[in-house]
Amino acid sequence: MSEGTMQRPAQRDELDQREKRAGRLGRVLVCAAAVPVLLVVAGCSSGSGSKDGGGKGSGSGGGTSSAAGSSASPTVRAAAYRTIPDSCGVLSQKTLTSLVPKAGRSGKKGSSDEAGKRASCSWSSLDNNGVKGSQFRWLNVSLLRFDSDTARGEGDQLAHVYYEKQVKDAQSVAGAQNSKSQAVSGTGDEATAVRYDLKKKEGSFKQQTVVARVQNVVVTLDYNGAGLAGDSAPSADDLSSLAQQAAKEAVASVAAANGGQGAGSGGGSGAGTAKPSPSGSAAPSASASKAAQSSASPSGSPSSSASKKS
Repeated sequence: MSEGTMQRPAQRDELDQREKRAGRLGRVLVCAAAVPVLLVVAGCSSGSGSKDGGGKGSGSGGGTSSAAGSSASPTVRAAAYRTIPDSCGVLSQKTLTSLVPKAGRSGKKGSSDEAGKRASCSWSSLDNNGVKGSQFRWLNVSLLRFDSDTARGEGDQLAHVYYEKQVKDAQSVAGAQNSKSQAVSGTGDEATAVRYDLKKKEGSFKQQTVVARVQNVVVTLDYNGAGLAGDSAPSADDLSSLAQQAAKEAVASVAAANGGQGAGSGGGSGAGTAKPSPSGSAAPSASASKAAQSSASPSGSPSSSASKKS
């Protein structure tokens, strides 16, 4: 075999090796070129998914915001009565003459009065008959109005709670004897009369307390009488009748101060006809309620009574 013949197989082998290396390099380049394509496809798919997901998320978030925005804020029915009358003017002169004949024309206003919300007025009468003794009478009228409040509730409901507390306080006075309670008809939306005897150093007092609620206003009327210096004690039945009549008149004054509507059973018009109140302020403060609640305690003497009740 010639030298030239021997070189050809070697050359073919070298060519074959070159072709194999070229083939492997080509496959590597093809694969390398394919990777970016796959990445681009994957990136597009991922971006498309994120966009769809973001759209759904935005839609969901928008729905939540819409739901939150569409939810109504807490509301409460406005109180029927927007004011209260002058406490010293709720009773006619004729009524005052019957209950406290020696009181004169003017009463004593409470020191904690707040225009339109709470007020009180008291009258005292002493009919001095010298050696025959004396007749003492004392009268106090308290008015307390409750506004509707979104946190606490409607004005008439708040007034009802206070009404029940006033009745309970009158029924649980320390030292009270012969205590009796009865419902009073025709006086606002609800009314209760409480009567009892209470012995003081000055004499035996006949105490009458009438608590009435008309819409969102509570009227508490305290009336007591005693025979002093040996005079006979007044009739508890007579005092009770006078107190109930006066309470009915006071309730009518509250309705009249608010246009005469929404007077409950006492005024003849239903609660549905009451004029709504635009007020949304909170109910009277605890200190105001405490001051008004003190009207449940009976008086001991003309001077101390006025100071306690005012």
